[in-house]
Amino acid sequence: MAQTAWEGSLSRGAGTVSAATSGAFALPFSLPSRIGDPEGKTSPEELLAAAHAGCLTSSLAGELGTAGTPPERLEVRCTITMDEVEGKGHQIVLSELEATGVVPGADEASFAAAVAAADAGCPFSALIRAGADVRVTGRLETA
Repeated sequence: MAQTAWEGSLSRGAGTVSAATSGAFALPFSLPSRIGDPEGKTSPEELLAAAHAGCLTSSLAGELGTAGTPPERLEVRCTITMDEVEGKGHQIVLSELEATGVVPGADEASFAAAVAAADAGCPFSALIRAGADVRVTGRLETA
């Protein structure tokens, strides 16, 4: 469970989002963090990107392990794009993920297959695809 607290108006106020169950984080956020200079604060879009990247990373590690090529290292970068959609206001329109991995025993084809399977099995990809595009690419690196 997560929770937020907000004080003040939208334009001048600020809030905190926190991990209520684990206590792992308490992060400040504000309107500027969503549309301008974040000034050290996060945004809901950044948190969504982190969650989507984390979900895909663990899914990919599982797929690679199942294939007999457990990863040595994985990195997934996720960028969330929000845009104005006619008649709907501002909407998340894209989640773009770039996965790179050092995976002994894997080749480009097997890594690409694992990335595709990880995306198919990632609950965040499914959730975001219900209302936006998801693009996932993968690149194998050498140690």
